[in-house]
Amino acid sequence: MIDRNDEQFLTETLTFWPHLNPVEQLQLVENTFAARFSRGDVIHRGDEDCAGILIIKSGGLRTYMLSEDGREITLYRLSPGDVCVLSSSCVLSNITFDVHIDADLDSEILMIHSEVYAALSAQNIYVENFSYKEAVSRFSDVMWAMQQILFMSFDKRLANFLIDEIARTGSNDIPMTHDQIAKYIGSAREVVSRMLKYFASEGYVALSRGGVKVIDKIRLRALVHK
Repeated sequence: MIDRNDEQFLTETLTFWPHLNPVEQLQLVENTFAARFSRGDVIHRGDEDCAGILIIKSGGLRTYMLSEDGREITLYRLSPGDVCVLSSSCVLSNITFDVHIDADLDSEILMIHSEVYAALSAQNIYVENFSYKEAVSRFSDVMWAMQQILFMSFDKRLANFLIDEIARTGSNDIPMTHDQIAKYIGSAREVVSRMLKYFASEGYVALSRGGVKVIDKIRLRALVHK
């Protein structure tokens, strides 16, 4: 059960809320609970569980796939106000690939019980439409990630990641290790390290232990569009 503030956040985020009858609204509220996760915590691991529908209140989540050799390929990241339906493959039966979800930052999320949500989706067309709309939106993000991996050179992928990261956080300082960056862009740490050293030699970035600072974002952005 959630408190009044969480309930208000829930009703504002779920656009189908006005199309639920009072019984359905109560059922949804009674089967939603709040959870806190620290950065790096595993929230959902492939097909081993069904985490239900996740709504991010604060912090951020990272959704990724694992390759056969254990390499992580980030599909997309979720911010406050975002809804994650791919964590609930037991609700969307057409999802045939396994996704993993970790806390990208210290996060607060609301989790809707999967069986209850599935029942609502089956009986209410507005809930079903919402679910598939969210899924389609995320698949668009997935396709963008795959397009980068398949068709974009590594230097451009890395530059694009750095630019996106400083835009997302509003800071030129990126407190990530080379290993963490490699996980986000689906590469090996050694490859990331070599390219970052090249970027540093060109004056694009400055490297420090456990972090990267973007020095010249104009030239870095020009590299992406070269």
